[in-house]
Amino acid sequence: MNRAAFRLLFVLLLAFSGGNALAQTQEKPFQSPSLEDEDAWTLVLFPDTQSYVKFQRNQPILDLMVHWVLDQIEPLQVELVLHVGDLVEHNALQIPDGIIADQTGREQWEAVSRSMGKFDQQVPFIATTGNHDFGIKNVENRVSYYDRYFPIEKNRFTRGMLRDHGLDAQGMPTLLNASYEFESPDGDKFLILVIEFAPRDASLEWARELISREAYADHRVILLNHSYLDRNSEFIETEAYPISDRNYGKAVWEKLVKPSKNIELVFSGHIGDPDNPEGHVGFRTDTNAAGRKVHQMTFNAQALGGGWHGNGGDGWLRLLEFNGLEVTVKTFSPLFAISPATRHLAWGTGAYETFTFRLDP
Repeated sequence: MNRAAFRLLFVLLLAFSGGNALAQTQEKPFQSPSLEDEDAWTLVLFPDTQSYVKFQRNQPILDLMVHWVLDQIEPLQVELVLHVGDLVEHNALQIPDGIIADQTGREQWEAVSRSMGKFDQQVPFIATTGNHDFGIKNVENRVSYYDRYFPIEKNRFTRGMLRDHGLDAQGMPTLLNASYEFESPDGDKFLILVIEFAPRDASLEWARELISREAYADHRVILLNHSYLDRNSEFIETEAYPISDRNYGKAVWEKLVKPSKNIELVFSGHIGDPDNPEGHVGFRTDTNAAGRKVHQMTFNAQALGGGWHGNGGDGWLRLLEFNGLEVTVKTFSPLFAISPATRHLAWGTGAYETFTFRLDP
């Protein structure tokens, strides 16, 4: 290389490195999660966890998510941890082939129960059930092992909040359909209503009667229902699962949510699109029979991080900060946040990942 060519290369390298240095100095520093108001409190929403437990290799990511939430109980005033269903991939799988899973159904239930069990002495944990929590692989019938691995005696906080329960398809008492009373730090009264996957008409009737009681007339009801909104934020009308007496999103809206006077929040999961964050979420606001706003949110992440056979969902969580009537929604991944090399990816920045809505007075 002659001297002139060397000088040109040197100038180009200097310019390139200088540009990078400038970009690095202008890069926005990582912001650890914090409350926007010291009087606010946080509800943490877990997406479908099925892919974290169907493969043993993904289990540490779920544990990381849980431990991160535990670390934030005081800084973020975490009062509730909710789960949108599909805790496991296979309710009763006996022979995993290493492709669809490398753990049996029992091992998957034990894994998620063990992970979520870390909340038992720290904060209330309440979950609904999804299609994969029933049957053998995917809701071939209405049998679920949820009550076996998440009995009411498991979480001491949740036990004290339980107010009522319905019956399962076999006519037995179950937490597949249940209600929990909660009072926020600012004195707002909530009732968390859990309904089984694709609820039967009898389950919807039980729920309607429950929330219409005078005791809950001044409560804000949060409904946990797994299959509700699609990726276009439209109500799911039907799905091809081999069960009868079933109600999906549109029917749940028409038979339970819309006629109610106090359901104001609906959280669900279920939907996914490999490595497409927008294919995992939905949000819409409608009004119920009392003319009050009903904010309905679908949040999932199970096919992020490598699709259906990836890492389980890149560790994404939803953080809902309640500050009076204003609710700020943020999407955060402790998995990305743990390393300085990936912290710039830890916050969801899309309009569908961070936004604010307001409850009615």
